[in-house]
Amino acid sequence: MGILRGICVSERRGTPKRPREEIDLVEGFGLAGDAHGGPWHRQVSLLAKESIDAFNAEGASVRPGDFGENLILEGFDLRHLPVGVCFQIGDALLEMTQIGKECHSHCEIYHRVGHCIMPANGVFAEVRRSGHIRVGDEVRLVPNPDRRPTVAVVTLSDKGARGARTDESGPLAERMAEAAGYRPVETLLLPDEPQRLERELRRLADGRQVALVLTTGGTGFSPRDRTPEATMAVAERNAPGIAEAMRWHSLQITPRAMLSRGVSVIRGKTLIVNLPGSPKAVREHLEFLLPNLAHGIQILRGEAAECGHPAQPSEKEETT
Repeated sequence: MGILRGICVSERRGTPKRPREEIDLVEGFGLAGDAHGGPWHRQVSLLAKESIDAFNAEGASVRPGDFGENLILEGFDLRHLPVGVCFQIGDALLEMTQIGKECHSHCEIYHRVGHCIMPANGVFAEVRRSGHIRVGDEVRLVPNPDRRPTVAVVTLSDKGARGARTDESGPLAERMAEAAGYRPVETLLLPDEPQRLERELRRLADGRQVALVLTTGGTGFSPRDRTPEATMAVAERNAPGIAEAMRWHSLQITPRAMLSRGVSVIRGKTLIVNLPGSPKAVREHLEFLLPNLAHGIQILRGEAAECGHPAQPSEKEETT
């Protein structure tokens, strides 16, 4: 159990957030009147009071809202909570959706003392249930009502990214994954630029902790097809059997499947699988892949055990 120690809001982007004693959390938006609210996964930013206190102990002098945080919580090690955990504050419910963020433009605090704690220690959440909150309210961790594994879909297409072609493969992959029991949390349409893909894959795996990332496109022989190379660059472990099995399945349909260079890898607790770019190939691959993937995802996430071995609780679960 924790305590809500601060509420901060800014009515316009790029302006400092100012403290409030109470406010409405609005489902699907964020804090009422806050400029960063909206239909996205970073509706509400949260920071631990303990992190602010430690920062001030280094000689800084920061006020609530200086880091751009919306809510200041006491009693939680936010950085080490898993994405998907929910905070209940009165009637309101928030789901944590991302840990940390990339700092594109240094804030006033960074220029004043040389670094900022929000990119490393801050977390983000979506409002799942509306409610009125006040400073001093009790904050409780509660189970997420939606226990489905999450999925993100990334389409690589130069023409699609510049609007010269409608992406059909990405939306198809998202629909098929959702029908198979996954919860879509993000879709991206990117040009065939490996460095950009690497950044997004790291963010989806590390910050958003997505269970499954499906990429479409960029797996062929064209000089711009670099999806496998970008995927291998972020991999911590290889999972070659998945890509091999999909190629074997596709070879039963067309011998040109031998030209696919797609790979499948693991980063943290995220499985990343490359799919071809055409809607027909995406359908064929996912019809084969999705029915056979659930057990592997559960093992990867620590929610199931290898065949014949009982699941063991994680160190965190044993101590809570």
